[in-house]
Amino acid sequence: MIDILKDVGQFEIAMRLFSAVIGGAAIGLNRFLRHKSAGMRTHALTSLGAALATMVALQIGDVEAASRVMQGLLTGVGFIGAGVIMRDGESHVQGLTTAASIWVCAVIGIACGAGKMIIAMAVVIITLAVLILGRPLERGIARMAKDEKAANDKGD
Repeated sequence: MIDILKDVGQFEIAMRLFSAVIGGAAIGLNRFLRHKSAGMRTHALTSLGAALATMVALQIGDVEAASRVMQGLLTGVGFIGAGVIMRDGESHVQGLTTAASIWVCAVIGIACGAGKMIIAMAVVIITLAVLILGRPLERGIARMAKDEKAANDKGD
């Protein structure tokens, strides 16, 4: 076993954890402002937990074990996401975007835990762009396609 994090100082570890929290909180704030079921705390804690689990797995030094931890994280976070998905009537499902944003926060946490904070912050920016611009873009396309139901959809 090799300690992958042995040369990483306390400041670097703190920066990885804080980066994960900031990234998750930014995405969670978007969800909170849109009055969704999972907000800033849920997203920030999901990202933080994923970062810590990744760092612990990397500290063990077994690449296969670290890979299994990351796979388990992404599967386990799916259960959190499933908790925010609700069915309204026969065909309308709510919460899918929030569930997806929670899953993305776990991946952001994994990236931060692995020391890839620049990539993680790029993903935060891209995710926020999708969350902020996605609905207006969908509605505009629906209007151009003359799909009134989609153009007026309040969706996730």
